[in-house]
Amino acid sequence: MAFLVAVVLNLAILPFVIARLGLAAFGVAGLVTACIAPALVFSNALGLSTARELALRLEPPDREDARRLFATAIMLAVGAGAPITIFFWVAGAPLARLGFHLAGPAADDLGLAFTLASAGWLCQCVSAAFVSLFTARQDYRRIASIGIVSTVVSTLSMLLLIPAAPHASTFLGCQTLGFAASLLMALAWSGGAMRQWLARPALHRDAFGRLIRLGGWQIVAQGGALFAGQADRYLLGALLQPQFVGFYGVAQRLQEATYIGILKVGEILFPFFSTLQKESEDRKVDLLFRSSWILNVLAASALGALIPVAGPLLHVWTGAEVAAEAARVLVVMSIAGILGSSANVFGFYLLAQGRSRSNALIALITGVVTVVTSAIVLPSFGWQAAGWSACAGMIAQMATIVMLLRRSFDLPGIWPRVIHCVLMPLGIGIATALSLRYGLDRAPFQLAPSWWSVGGASSLTAAIIFVVEVAASQLGPYRSACWQDLRAILSRFVPLKAI
Repeated sequence: MAFLVAVVLNLAILPFVIARLGLAAFGVAGLVTACIAPALVFSNALGLSTARELALRLEPPDREDARRLFATAIMLAVGAGAPITIFFWVAGAPLARLGFHLAGPAADDLGLAFTLASAGWLCQCVSAAFVSLFTARQDYRRIASIGIVSTVVSTLSMLLLIPAAPHASTFLGCQTLGFAASLLMALAWSGGAMRQWLARPALHRDAFGRLIRLGGWQIVAQGGALFAGQADRYLLGALLQPQFVGFYGVAQRLQEATYIGILKVGEILFPFFSTLQKESEDRKVDLLFRSSWILNVLAASALGALIPVAGPLLHVWTGAEVAAEAARVLVVMSIAGILGSSANVFGFYLLAQGRSRSNALIALITGVVTVVTSAIVLPSFGWQAAGWSACAGMIAQMATIVMLLRRSFDLPGIWPRVIHCVLMPLGIGIATALSLRYGLDRAPFQLAPSWWSVGGASSLTAAIIFVVEVAASQLGPYRSACWQDLRAILSRFVPLKAI
């Protein structure tokens, strides 16, 4: 529910934002967001490490230890978050003008844009510690409600404020209002349902050590993922005009919304894997690969649905100009998203097992390959090559994961599982989506740029990919497990007798 509300509202408001701001100001807002993104390395790592440690201390005898962990997490969020925010207030705008050659009317309010965007990040950082209380207890109703309220507040404020002040800072300020609303809601709910787990900010040495042991490597992992995700935007900002960053941001927004939705579904595995510390290795491996198959099929179906309709979808959503420039980029980025889905379940498993060093290795290799590829292809082939580096990075990521799988589990028959549950769903999904795009491009009719035709074609593509994936799964050695898991999921939505 939270994902659907966020996707619908974010995608629905974007044409309105672009029409009022213009692509240049929207590109400047994207560059400011990219500059703030390194701070997410700290806040995300803090939230994940706090959630994992709290998930291991849910019993009443562990309550005092959990309170010390929470107090330390709040102290870190405020004590480290405030200086980071002040740095962006002071140095953000001058560094951005220097690095991205920003000038003119679109960059006049750059100082205010950095002030508002960094304040929004600080709200995210503090709320991450409070939301970890709900994550550790798998209270997804409250987590989803917090996300929905944040999106609704941000969207409504854009509708009200952007027409009156069409600036990049207004767009970023509206996002900050959403983050502030989520922080207030997290404070209110934790003060009620989780009062016995709360504590005043304080730095406890033992709790600090536990958070750092996991969070330190997680910061490295988040840093690698950050550079992998922002490399093209940084280079486009340094080499080209802001409107090209705007084109890239539109394509990325569609792909990112779908990818993050799949990632959010996978997040339920993190606290679940955290509770499996005492299970046998056979049990862990079985759950890991079965979860991988389900999420990889979901990723291939959802992201693959964007590939055949990339041009018409961008046309009906943002106009012919954006569609002509960004359609190919959206196709490439969707393929990269499918390839990147191979890391989701395995990354949550490693994090739940406290193996942040492996996650860091995956992220660093992905980031290095992505940045090097961007530095080579963007100056040579122009902005249309944006997204190629993401594909290269995701291929390197997949190779690293396969290597780590081989080292992590000393079990017979693991390679057939890797092929059946990880590689085959991704490869079949990409091949099917590209085949449908090839057929649609050469059909005697052209897909009309309307929501009905684009939505119908996209839904049909997702359904075809899903059916092909399920049919292919029945040809391998683990067909019974795949079919059993699929029936278990479908039984949640339809009567069991109908399956």
